[in-house]
Amino acid sequence: MKKSENALGEIREKSHSNVSVRPSSSSAQQATCDVLIVGGGINGCGIARDLAGRGWRVLLCEKDDLAAHTSSSSTKLIHGGLRYLEYYEFSLVRKALQEREVLLRSAPHIMWPLRFVMPHDPSMRPTWMVRIGLFLYDHLARREVLPGSRGIDLRAHPAGAPLKPAWTRGFVYSDGWVDDARLVVLNALDARAKGAEVLTRTRCLSAQRDAQGWTAVLEGPAGRRTVRARAVVNAAGPWAEAFLRGVAQPARGEALATRHLRLVKGSHIVVPRLFEHDHAYIFQNPDKRIIFAIPYQDAFTLIGTTDIELGGDDPGAARIAAEEIDYLCTQASRYFEKPIRPADVVWTYSGVRPLLDDASGDPSAVTRDYMLESNTTAAPLLSVWGGKITTFRKLAEDAADELGRMLGEARPAWTEGAFLAGGDLSAWIGAARRPDEDFERFVSAVRAKHPWLEATFARRLARAYGARIAAVIGDAQAMADMGEAVAPGLHERELRYLRDEEWARSGEDVLWRRSKLGLHFTPEQRERVDTWMRQQARMPRQQEQEGVACN
Repeated sequence: MKKSENALGEIREKSHSNVSVRPSSSSAQQATCDVLIVGGGINGCGIARDLAGRGWRVLLCEKDDLAAHTSSSSTKLIHGGLRYLEYYEFSLVRKALQEREVLLRSAPHIMWPLRFVMPHDPSMRPTWMVRIGLFLYDHLARREVLPGSRGIDLRAHPAGAPLKPAWTRGFVYSDGWVDDARLVVLNALDARAKGAEVLTRTRCLSAQRDAQGWTAVLEGPAGRRTVRARAVVNAAGPWAEAFLRGVAQPARGEALATRHLRLVKGSHIVVPRLFEHDHAYIFQNPDKRIIFAIPYQDAFTLIGTTDIELGGDDPGAARIAAEEIDYLCTQASRYFEKPIRPADVVWTYSGVRPLLDDASGDPSAVTRDYMLESNTTAAPLLSVWGGKITTFRKLAEDAADELGRMLGEARPAWTEGAFLAGGDLSAWIGAARRPDEDFERFVSAVRAKHPWLEATFARRLARAYGARIAAVIGDAQAMADMGEAVAPGLHERELRYLRDEEWARSGEDVLWRRSKLGLHFTPEQRERVDTWMRQQARMPRQQEQEGVACN
C-alpha cells in the first residue's frame, strides 16, 4: 500500500457570522484580512487558531489537503526528545517537556500517555549515562500526569517477552502519543469556529508586498481570487524557502532574504503486531541513532524513523527507499526475537522535515527547534523555520505575539489550558481528572447514551471525534440510521460529516489522514470509499460566489 500525495476533489467551506459574501461580478473581488497564512500543516493551523482566538481576521490557504505532507508523517509522539540531550539541546527538550501535559489535557481523545522501554546496550551508552539522561528528562519540566522513569528486569517484565534473551536489563520512561493528522484538523476546526477562513486545495500563486499590506492571488477549485492582507505568515514547511524565493514578491527597492533549509526525509514502516503489551520501545542502534517500535492501530506495530538528506528533490514526492526499509527491519531485528523482513511490511510512509541548516554533518544532529523570523521593512512578514509537532502550540503562541507586535496591537495569549476541538468532555463526564482516565469515562458515557453502537465502533468514533461525536451521530437511534456501510465500519453519515465539516474530499483524505482505516481495508474497499467521496464532494452555493470577505 502506497501513500499517495495526490490531492484531488473539490472544496467546501462553511460561512460564518464574520464572513460576508459579495455577489459575483466580472471584476476581480478581494478578501480583506489581517493575516494571510500560507500552509495548512500543524504550524499554519496552530497559528490560525491562536490568531483567530485573539480576534484577528485570518485566512489560511493550503495547496493540498490539511496535513497532507510532513504533519501526517511523523512518528506520532508528544515527546521531549530524549536523544536531543546528547546534542545539548536542553532548551528544546525543556520546552517540549513542558508542552507534553498541556497537550495531553487539551485533547484526551487523540493524545494519551505512553510508556517507553529502552533495552540497555552497555556497548553504546553506559548505565550511568542513561540514568543521568533519564533523571534530566524527568526533572527538566514539572510532571503531574506522566510517571517518572525506572530500571526494569526484562527477564521478568512483560516487555522482555518479545525480545531476544540477550536483553536482560532496561529502563522505562514516559512520553505521549498523538494522532498527528487529526491534531492538525482539530486546530483548523477551532480556527474556523473562531472566525478564520480555511481554504484547502488552494494554492498561493503570488503575494505582492507594499508598504501598506500584501496583495495575494489564490487559486482553488472555485477559480482565482485576490486577497488583501495586512500581514503574511509563511508556514509552508518544506516549501518555506521556495515561497520566499518564488511566490513572495518584495516591495519596490527591497529584497526578501531567506534562509537555507535542510530537508531531511524520515520514513516509517508498519508491520503486523509484534507484541501484545501496551508499551512502546526505543532502540539504540550501532550508528548512534535510535528507532521506535510503537503499538499501532491495535493490529500493527509502527517502526521508525530514518534520517536521509533529501537534496534537491521535490518534498511532495518523498517516498521510502528499499535501503530504508532494510535499515529499519535490520535494526528492529537486533532486538526482537522474531526477525522483521521487508516482506512483512504492510504500509510505509515518508515525511520531509524542514530543518534549519546549522552546518551539522549528521542529519540526526540538526536542531529540531524552531525559529520565527519577522520582517517589517514593508508590510509584516513572518516566516516559520523548523519546529516539531510537540512544540506547535508554543510556536503558534510566540508567532501570534510577534504578529501582534508587528501589527501594532498586543493581544493576550489564550491557548494554554484551552481545549482543542472535541477535547472538552465535561458535558459527558463532568470535571476532568486525568486525560487517560477521562477518555475511558467518556467511552463508557458514549456507550451508555448510545447502547446500539458496537463497542469497537463506539471507541473508534470516541477516539477520532471526542465530544464532537454528537455531530457525527446526530439524531441516529440505530446503526441503520448511520447510513450504508461504504466499507466495514465506515458509514455514509460519518463520510458526510468528514466532507461537510473536516474538508475531506477524497478516499485518501478519509483513509490515511482523518483516520487510518486504510490499513484495515482491502484495496477494493478503499476504492469504494474513494469513489463515494469523489461522487459526493460538492461545493456549497456560497463558496461558488466570488469575493468572500473576511470582515
